[in-house]
This record gives sequence, structure tokens and C-alpha cells, in this order.
Amino acid sequence: MADYQNLLIQEEDGILTIIINREDKLNALNLATVEEIRNIFQRVYDEKEIKGVILTGAGEKAFVAGADISEISELNEMNARKFAENGQEVFSLIENCHKPVIAAVNGYALGGGCELAMACHIRVATKNAKFAQPEVNLGIIPGYGGTQRLTQLVGKGKALELMMTADMIGAEEARALGLVNHVVEDREALTSRTREMLEKIMGKAPLAVGMIVNCVNAYFSGDENGYQTEANSFSNCCKSEDFKEGTAAFLEKRPAEFKGE
Repeated sequence: MADYQNLLIQEEDGILTIIINREDKLNALNLATVEEIRNIFQRVYDEKEIKGVILTGAGEKAFVAGADISEISELNEMNARKFAENGQEVFSLIENCHKPVIAAVNGYALGGGCELAMACHIRVATKNAKFAQPEVNLGIIPGYGGTQRLTQLVGKGKALELMMTADMIGAEEARALGLVNHVVEDREALTSRTREMLEKIMGKAPLAVGMIVNCVNAYFSGDENGYQTEANSFSNCCKSEDFKEGTAAFLEKRPAEFKGE
């Protein structure tokens, strides 16, 4: 894989771990980091050896503590739209990835960091994790999809409250709201829990896993009939070799060996 200035990349047993590595900046997202995330996820799409992804931050303090304010302060009406659209495009690559992506949230997930975590399919957090969309404190709003994904995850009323007040919430409250799937004790437990979940998902039929992502995302698309997407995807699954293998394995009372075909 290519060398990255702001990411650490680890690959083991089909699991790619992406670590946002700007610890001295609390892993804040600058434009260069966003572009590196784009690059690595394009590789995730293309490389068959990668079966699943864990996304996390370096150190103990932060997953990602927002965007780089030095860059934000330079925005104006002309370049701000492109700035937001670029981030939305990169985060959509994560959201629509046909391979499972889990955010392992250690510490602060604020602003763009919260948005990055929400773009992942599943979120697991340590007990010390904190979440917020504090953009109104800077006179702006979330620009990397936060207004949409937070509403999808926690509901309209709570999303409006969190974004308008800029209140920070802890991991347990985030779990109760549906923003986080699981809360674990510490970084060690975070690593083991996310790997366990990915290994379980990676043991299922890859084509079916990817189609589940497509169908769930279709629910939130105003341009797509989710029920029709589901029916089409169900049909496509039934012509796959994985379907033949899965049903045969069930009838023969043995573990299935899926190949993603």
C-alpha cells in the first residue's frame, strides 16, 4: 500500500485497520487527511484481500476531535461549498462500502470526527468517548453529512437539540440514543470487540453483506424505492454461488465456505 502522512495502516487476516495519526492535533481532519481517507477506501473497494475495516484514532484522547480549524477559518462563500461536498463524497465512500466498516471510537469524536464515525456502518466506543456536533460555536453547521446522519441515527428532535446546543454527550448516552452500538471498558477491549465483530461478519456471505448495506442505505435515499432495491438484491443473491453454498451447507449440517461469488 502507498505511504500516508496522516494515516497508519495495519493489515492482518483480511482486516484493514486505519488509524488517523495526528495525535498532536487530537487527530483533527485536515484536507490532506480527508484525501488520504479517500485513497485508502478506494483501495478497500478494489482489493479482494481486504475483507473488513476498522477505523480509529491514534492515542488515548481522541478518535477525531473535529476538522482543522486553521483551514476552516480560511473558508468563504465561494470555497466552502466545495469543501463540504468533498468531505461528503469521501464519507459516502465509507457509508456505501460493500465491506463492513466499524468505527472504534476512543476519546473525543467531535464535529467532523462524529461525522466520520457516523459514516461507518457500526460504532463501538470506549467508556471515555465523547460525541458532539459543536459547529454552531464557530458560526457554521456540520458540513460532512452530520445534519443527515445524526438525524437518521437518533431522530429529528434529539438531532436538532444536539446540533443547536452543541452539547457533548458521553458514550453511554450515545449508546442509549442509538448513535453507538456498543460501549466497552478501554482501548484493549475496543480492539478485541471490533475484531470479533468483523470476524463474525466476515464469516458470512460477502455479496449478501454488501447488498444489506445497499438496501439499508436505500431507506434514506429520496431517489430510490428501498423495497424494490431489496427485491432486486434478494434476486441477485439467489443467482450467486454463495447462495448455493449457504443452502447446501445448511442442509448438510456443516459450516458454509463463502467465496463472495
